[in-house]
Amino acid sequence: MDIAELKKQIAYKAVDTLVHSNMKLGLGTGSTAIWVSRRIGELLKNGMLSNIMAVPTSLATRIECEVQGIPVVSLSNPALGGRLDLTIDGADEIDPEHRLIKGGGGAQLREKICAYASDDFAVVADAGKLVKQLGITFPVPVEVIPEALYTASEALESLGGRPKLRMGTTIAGPAFTEHGNLILDTSFDGIGDPVSLEKEINLITGVVENGIFTCPVGHLIIGNPDGSVTHTA
Repeated sequence: MDIAELKKQIAYKAVDTLVHSNMKLGLGTGSTAIWVSRRIGELLKNGMLSNIMAVPTSLATRIECEVQGIPVVSLSNPALGGRLDLTIDGADEIDPEHRLIKGGGGAQLREKICAYASDDFAVVADAGKLVKQLGITFPVPVEVIPEALYTASEALESLGGRPKLRMGTTIAGPAFTEHGNLILDTSFDGIGDPVSLEKEINLITGVVENGIFTCPVGHLIIGNPDGSVTHTA
């Protein structure tokens, strides 16, 4: 199956299985997650869903929500009470215990805020994102304030990482997050203890957040090369 069509099927499976009326949703960033927004918008338009409040994890997702007619709110909106019913998002790597590396799109801060504020968390991805151990094929994105670029780099090296400043793809110079920070894509020779490393990285002065996600994943929805979609809860 064409990869674009597979991503659509993964997203539709997640929405049709998990999303119901009157939900407060976190909507993730990325090529698979964008289909989640499109499916929710479709169901709102035909009346199969109603009274949805969505917290987008990036400007790109927010724009897609607005195009699809999905009501958008901030997580700081008092109506949410600081909690979400469900967040649906993609991943760059998924290990056998459903720990993740995320942030290839540079939205790891908002993605993690939503994921960790949700009563349930669903991850949608193709089978190519499944790995035996995190950090073998994908670096850990570490968001740092600009003033901490060099000190944070040294601290990451002391943890065994090899940080590399992410550069822009359409403009000259480094890539900036929506919060005006820099990203250090930090390679490791595998991550033996993601829980500890997630905490250790966030203790570095000047680090805003990192792309290791060890919060519980309630649903893993995976698209397989043969076109089938599996749902593990």
